[in-house]
Amino acid sequence: MPKRLTIFSDGGARGNPGPAAAAFMILSENRVIKTYAFYIGSRTNNQAEYEALIAALEFAVAVGAEEVVCHLDSELVTRQLTGEYKVKNAELRQLWRKVQELKTRFSKISFVNVPRGNLQIQTVDALVNEVLDKEFGKRLGGKA
Repeated sequence: MPKRLTIFSDGGARGNPGPAAAAFMILSENRVIKTYAFYIGSRTNNQAEYEALIAALEFAVAVGAEEVVCHLDSELVTRQLTGEYKVKNAELRQLWRKVQELKTRFSKISFVNVPRGNLQIQTVDALVNEVLDKEFGKRLGGKA
């Protein structure tokens, strides 16, 4: 497995809080090596953003990555992770701490805020919405 990975992660909730999902895409040398999306229950948008990143980082640790560059469309989460903003919310602080623990597993890690128009972010956002559409279909008794 390559030692340097690029992560694109996104999370979203329908309602804030509300039913939420998270997704990530991991690339190595511009080749997709993993995509994953999952339902996480009732969360806020920001919690979902953190959950997506944590899942991606856990995958990167599991495959032995040494360096990761994490791309997120959440300006708040990115700035919290780079230390520009303090984490005041208790639930987000727990998730932030989990990321801090995972950071120690890499020789180099960075967090980059990217616009929602970024192609890879649009891809993981679409995965989040697919999961939420399926979950809503289940809740409504339909076949989503």
